[in-house]
Amino acid sequence: MTRKNILSGSPWEDKMGYCRAVRIGAVVEVAGTVAIVDGERVTATDAYAQTDNIISRIAVVLKEAGVGLEDVIRTRIFTTDITQFDAIARAHGAYFGDIKPTTGIYEVSKLVAPEYLVEIEFTAIASES
Repeated sequence: MTRKNILSGSPWEDKMGYCRAVRIGAVVEVAGTVAIVDGERVTATDAYAQTDNIISRIAVVLKEAGVGLEDVIRTRIFTTDITQFDAIARAHGAYFGDIKPTTGIYEVSKLVAPEYLVEIEFTAIASES
């Protein structure tokens, strides 16, 4: 099977030796992704905006991999504040309300930087055509 690596241009990809997503056959795995916190549209205290930012950006990555959000079968959501569950769930549901992938949400002590409240991993499988 052919392997396709999808890079995002993050400096961490070379430092850590990873890529944003990998497609092998019909399976696409997307690395844990945090929001682009710009201090205006996406702030360090807005879990909804962070979740929305992550999923909207990953939709582009999935397209590059030849799939879409409708092909996502699993998400794994990590948060540093489980009390933000409702905000995270609303944003996730806005994209996946009809798709309904399996998911888990886990509270962790820290993410890579303090401004990140949410990190999400995705698994997609290309639909049969």
